[in-house]
Order: sequence, then structure tokens, then C-alpha cells
Amino acid sequence: MSLNSVVIAGAGHAGVQVALSLRQDGFAGRISLVNDEPWLPYQRPPLSKAYLLGKIDATAMQFRPAEFYAEQRIDLVADRGAAIDRQNRRLLLASGAALDYDHLVLATGAHNRPLNVPGAALAGVYGVKTRADAEALAPLLAAARRVVVIGAGFIGLEFAAVAAAAGAAVEVLELGERPMARAVSPQMSELFRAAHASWGVNFRFRTAVSALEGDNGKAVAVLAADGARLAADLVVYGIGVIPNVALALEAGLSIDNGIRVDANLLTSDPHISALGDVASFPCLQNGERLTRLESVQNAVDQGRLIAARLTGKPAPYTALPWFWTDQGNLKLQIAGLSSGADNHVVLGDPAAQQVSVLCFRGEQLLAVESCGRVGDHMAARKILARPPALTPAVAAAPGFDLKAWEAANR
Repeated sequence: MSLNSVVIAGAGHAGVQVALSLRQDGFAGRISLVNDEPWLPYQRPPLSKAYLLGKIDATAMQFRPAEFYAEQRIDLVADRGAAIDRQNRRLLLASGAALDYDHLVLATGAHNRPLNVPGAALAGVYGVKTRADAEALAPLLAAARRVVVIGAGFIGLEFAAVAAAAGAAVEVLELGERPMARAVSPQMSELFRAAHASWGVNFRFRTAVSALEGDNGKAVAVLAADGARLAADLVVYGIGVIPNVALALEAGLSIDNGIRVDANLLTSDPHISALGDVASFPCLQNGERLTRLESVQNAVDQGRLIAARLTGKPAPYTALPWFWTDQGNLKLQIAGLSSGADNHVVLGDPAAQQVSVLCFRGEQLLAVESCGRVGDHMAARKILARPPALTPAVAAAPGFDLKAWEAANR
């Protein structure tokens, strides 16, 4: 069957990339990009950093100006997908309208895991996921003197660094034993813990939140399970996200920690693809186990792959995962997936905040975390994109240089 119309539900990095790549790959049919936010599609990473600080404006966050979508004949549909009529291949919209499709792409992303404690609905309590969140937060941050952050993952720590830079006293509560524990090695956690402490951030690890205390409808304190009461002008939480699978689930598509897709990013319906934060795919770097990744790289690379398949160039998804987070004056870059690592080799100088941590499982290199060593990160992406031959013994040798090793072992 010829492909004449593609409907894309979701206008974040994943959905926009599918639309852009379809046109770049020569698709001449109708493209409908369903956007459920009141603004032109925009990048989310700056929300918790540069946008909050006023370093970039809303226009700078846009993927493209309005004229671009018109020129490329990408129909921006200001609406939300409400149901999928798979039999008739129609996406029903919240407004009551409907879009017919030959192929449907689900790029519905994820939403913040809610803070399920008494008082969570009080004013002055925020997650950071959308432009609306950031715009509500910015004036409050400027006035806040005491900020409590719940969760020491990427988003929580990015915001903690921003709040500390704005002059607030910052407390970070974290259930785990160290910062970013699910994402990075103990050595990198310690580097960032020390950096945040030097910026005035105080950590409380192994600490749960029992309730938020309010006054006249506004949060004024966070009550910890250990009995501590932390006064707060502003409370921000970042405790993970939940994939937006409702549309797919109600349509009867296979779900497994996200919308389940095959190596070509096809769902259990051959006329529907899914990608980005919402998709659970067989990840080559994770032993082909179903994996859901929350990263710009994953969204963009998967968007390109779906567009290529729809224009006659199918290929399985094998891209190397990589991630980054900017906190204060530090940039952490991660290549690969470190889950299951049992051995770490540290390169560089932690005191100078210029470190790479090589994460091994047995003799196999799984991932490389780099702070202040961009060259190592780029070398690591090349090394991990092919069968990695680097061993812990070689990496731990005096004078080992990751960039030089990569160049000599291509």
C-alpha cells in the first residue's frame, strides 16, 4: 500500500524529528503533527537550566519558526490524541475532530511521577516538565530564599544548581544513598555531591518525605520521615517520569514499561510506530532486553529511523545511547548504559573536576561517564559503537589516554 498520510501524536524531540526527517527523506504526502501545548514545538532540556535563569528566551527554545512548518507542509494540529480507531486508521482528537492516517506515530512522551504525599497540591510545589512549569517557577525562584528539592536525579540537581546560583538556601532530599544513583557510578556521584556542596546545596540522603505543610494554601515546609521540618518558600520535585501509554493501552497495543515496539520501532499494529520516552524497545547495548530511554539522542535517532523506514529504507535500531546533564558550571556526558557495572576505572583529576569513569562488567566496557573531558566522551562514543575491546587492565595502566587508545584501535 502506498503511504500518503502520516499522523504524529506528540510534538517533542521525537515527534518533530519524525516530521523533519520524513521531508528530508523525500516523503511528499500529508504530515500532521499533533501538539497538545499552546506553543510552537520546543526543546525541553533548557527548561530546568538556561530558560529558568533567563539565559535564553522562548523563541530560542523553539525547534523551528512557524514559517518553517508551513514551508515544509507540516500541519501543526493544536489538539490532543484522545483515541485510536485502528480498524479505520483514524486518530480521534480531544476536540472531537479526527485525522485519517496510513501510518500513525506515537511520540506521546512521559509525565512527571506525581508526588503522592499529603500537601502535594499546595501552591508553591512544582515539577519541571513543560514550558508552563518553567514560566510559573521563574518569578517564584527569583524571590525564594529557601528551596527544597525532592529527588537527586538529573532534573532535581539541575534545578538545585540554578536555585543555589540564584542565592537561595537549597536542601535536597533523596531516598537513595547518593546523587544520580540510578544513572552514574559512585565516583561520579561523589564528584557532583562535592560540587553541589561547594555551591551551598545541602543533601539529605536516605530521607523520605512524609508531608508538605501549608499556610493559607501555600507550602511553607517539607516534613521528612525522620522528623525533620525544612522551611521552604518553594518546593520542586523530580522523582522520575511515567510513560504516556493511555492512548496505546486503550487501543489494545502491547505495553511493557512503555509502548512495546520491535527492533524497527513498530508496535503490535504494523500501521503504528512508537518512539522516544514512551517506547520500550529491544536495546542492543542492553542485551536486547526491552529498554525505555529518556534522552534527546534516543528520541532524535529513533525519529530518523522511523522516517527512513517509512520512505523505504528499513533498518533495526542499534544507535548507541548517550546522555548529558548541565549542573552549575559542570557538564556530565555519558556514553553507553552502565547498568550492571561491577568495576570502575577513573581517569583524570577529581580535584580539578575533570574526570572520566570507565564502567565495566567483568572485562566488558559498558559505559563511560565524563565530566570536563569532552574528548573522552567523543572517543567513548566511537569505542562503544563497535565491539569494545578495551579491558580494565589496559585502562588502569599508568598514563592511559582514552582518545589515543581509540585512535590506535579503530
